[in-house]
Amino acid sequence: MSTQAPRHLSILMLHGYTQSGPLFRAKTRALEKSLSKYFPSPAYTLSLHYPTAPINIKPADLPGFDPTTATSDGRFDSSVTSDSTDNWGWWVRKGDAEPYTYEGMEIGLAKVAEVLKTEGPFDGVIGFSQGGALAGMVASLLEPGRAEAFTKNQANGGMPFPTSFEDEEASSGYVTELVHSPLKFAVSYSGFAASTNVKYASFYEPKIRTRMLHFLGQVDTVVEESRSLRLVDACVEGAGEGERRVVYHPGGHFLPSR
Repeated sequence: MSTQAPRHLSILMLHGYTQSGPLFRAKTRALEKSLSKYFPSPAYTLSLHYPTAPINIKPADLPGFDPTTATSDGRFDSSVTSDSTDNWGWWVRKGDAEPYTYEGMEIGLAKVAEVLKTEGPFDGVIGFSQGGALAGMVASLLEPGRAEAFTKNQANGGMPFPTSFEDEEASSGYVTELVHSPLKFAVSYSGFAASTNVKYASFYEPKIRTRMLHFLGQVDTVVEESRSLRLVDACVEGAGEGERRVVYHPGGHFLPSR
């Protein structure tokens, strides 16, 4: 009898604001166990990759930080302490209201691009909160034609296509190769769309075609539902090209265990 080789499934895991790769892994043990159940050995081999964001977040510098109580604005994890240094972000939001800007975004994207090149290839990406927003961005950036959308929107004030996601750049000035092939799927837990700032419109115009699953907490007081639904609306609806699905769970700002 012939023995069929196991199918390998590799997933990029993107943590939330003020978390780290190891902390996110600790918080997603139940999810990892569930995935192993649905993709059992020996038919599958499963690997989850947990990079840590490159921007160190200083808790004492965050608005409303109180080392004795959990914050209510949800901008950082309640486990952060005043002397903690293991707090990381993919970018830092600047501004008091929309349209926000994201300081350091190019640094965060460059870190993801490095992981895609050195630890990939990946089948998909799963992100939580800020990582959920980033999961949508990464799926978008790896789609065919996305670089051209960024180039076109620059005339309206949009950001350029991230050079870290380019593998080759033709002399004519447009991107011909990317660091990674398009992802098969993306999953966002308590994620959201980027700021309404025109700088980031090209992530969502045209809409994201990668299949994307969105988990929203019914009592999430950290990320407003409207912000999460903006990411949902930025994804193609229907199975003809891509597919988006939304699942509500009865909890708050966390990954449900089931």
